Amino acid sequence: MVIFIVFAGSVVLSTGAVALMLKLSHKKAWYDHVNERKIHTGEIPRLGGIGFASVFIIVAAAVSIIFGSFEAIVYFWPCLVAMMITLVSGAFDDFKPIKARYKLLLQFVAALCIIIPGFIFRHLHYFDNGILANLGWLSYPITILWIVGLTNAINLIDGVDGLAGGLSAIIAFFIGLIFFFSVETSKAVLLCASLFGVLIGFLFFNAPFPRAKIFMGDCGSQFLGLSLALLPLVGENYGPKALPLLYAAALFSIPIFDTTAAVWRRLRDRKHIYDPDKSHIHHKLINLGLNAKGVSLTLYSLQIVIGVLTFIAINLDGITSLLVLGSAYLTSLAFFAAIHFLNRSIVIKGESKMNLTPN
Repeated sequence: MVIFIVFAGSVVLSTGAVALMLKLSHKKAWYDHVNERKIHTGEIPRLGGIGFASVFIIVAAAVSIIFGSFEAIVYFWPCLVAMMITLVSGAFDDFKPIKARYKLLLQFVAALCIIIPGFIFRHLHYFDNGILANLGWLSYPITILWIVGLTNAINLIDGVDGLAGGLSAIIAFFIGLIFFFSVETSKAVLLCASLFGVLIGFLFFNAPFPRAKIFMGDCGSQFLGLSLALLPLVGENYGPKALPLLYAAALFSIPIFDTTAAVWRRLRDRKHIYDPDKSHIHHKLINLGLNAKGVSLTLYSLQIVIGVLTFIAINLDGITSLLVLGSAYLTSLAFFAAIHFLNRSIVIKGESKMNLTPN
């Protein structure tokens, strides 16, 4: 019952907050600018992220106070500070772009706010023995890389109406489902329910019906990346029982694979890793003939399949669990490989036609 109340309250509050930001953005002409990474046209307001992020911070703070002990509150509130750092810096970046090195520095500071209280990955998988069963001192650099990496990964995949918000909502749902059925992590489930709820409220305005009315902006996508990165690290009573790294990473395989490909592409072409381009997975799907709605629905479907496989893997034991988990990774990898080669074929055919056209 409490989970439903938190979810429904988050939906209602987020809808109102985003509607307020929509009205304010139109009044102040806070519109999103088209660049090499974005594909929208027209004047679409940004800063929708401020609406849903503010609601999530308030709900998360309330959950920690109402359902947590004093110790739990002390441990969790630095995470709220991390969220606020990311939200404010992202909002500033929406108005006046921040240099990459300063953006990374702020993301690193936010990551420190999360790991210092003890929210880190401690295990690679669920087994008590075997390779890297206990990550030891590697927990800290791996968790920092996880938080900073996902903060940027969600930002990079935010290029089609409803895509980043929809994928994030599905991921938050499955993390909550895993916690609900695997261990007693009521507070973690409430956080997942709240994040899922605020994103549903935002998607009322952002989903392609037929197009978005407001975007989340960098403030929203960076905040979302950090908040999603935090969820697997939150365990019982905000304590040390985190979701193991291999299982958490599987749930995020779409943004992780997309960002890894983008970094490799830019390093190969000797470009800065923050330079925008139109070679992300959503751009490739558009090249294959899908519209924005088709792209979102395709990747939503893939994310649901990955979520189901990861959920099944967590509820199995031993080598069977790893085999099912491996199938989740292979499903995502096979999809990316297929789309890459199909898109490459179209590009080559297009270049051939251009070369054959007489001057």
